[in-house]
Amino acid sequence: MGPRNRAIAETALITGASSGIGAALARRFARAGFNLVLVARSADKLKALATSLSDTHGVKSWVVAADLALPEAAKKLAVSMKRARRRIDVLVNNAGVAEYGPFVKMHAARHRELIALNVAGLTAMLAHFVPPMVARRRGRVLNVASIAAFQPVPLLATYAATKAYVLSLTESLSEELKGTGVSITALCPGITATHMLDAARRDSKELTKLPGFVVGAAEAVADEGFDACLRGEVIRVPGALNRAATLAAGATPKWLLRRVGGAIARGMK
Repeated sequence: MGPRNRAIAETALITGASSGIGAALARRFARAGFNLVLVARSADKLKALATSLSDTHGVKSWVVAADLALPEAAKKLAVSMKRARRRIDVLVNNAGVAEYGPFVKMHAARHRELIALNVAGLTAMLAHFVPPMVARRRGRVLNVASIAAFQPVPLLATYAATKAYVLSLTESLSEELKGTGVSITALCPGITATHMLDAARRDSKELTKLPGFVVGAAEAVADEGFDACLRGEVIRVPGALNRAATLAAGATPKWLLRRVGGAIARGMK
């Protein structure tokens, strides 16, 4: 599925589009000729990106400033798209937040914030945008998860748990949606050079020592996500090192994964 096969360009709605992987995905979809609906909390960054993509690729770009962690945000966004008669052909759920550090040192409110956006917000977006795709018998969904979805990650416990939810939900829906003309994909990148990593590095000196070869580029991750989404793949893990890690995690007993992860976490304190 893609704009080249249609007289009218299709539209991709991308959340968390103001920076990092979200912005890279916006650039990738624009390069392929998709019109864009860019969603994030930062309107100024979105407007600058939208103008740049429209000027460079000749696509239409609309900006919506929204906090998808709020309970009614997804519904309001869906209603606004319907009123504007803006059909969403591809939904990219990229908006997310992480917090690095011991679970017991995080305030309960911060745990709720992670769950509100990474879990509740993403689920609400699917609930509002996937049914119209099924009704049309055509559509694509790309959920940005993480390799953290495949194993427990001490010091990123709540974040990893939310991404495990995203992966599980994606896999379940991929079966439910078979035969509907709608596909759903989980993109599971490893450590990626984004503002989220920069923030984590400020909280941990150990993260500043990460070797360059383990940190992926947002543009490369976006290329893989775009390709997997249009192919209708269920899971895509970018990078050979990350794929090897997920395969190893799948073959390793859970108790050993916990102990290894715990030992690494204790060594980083």
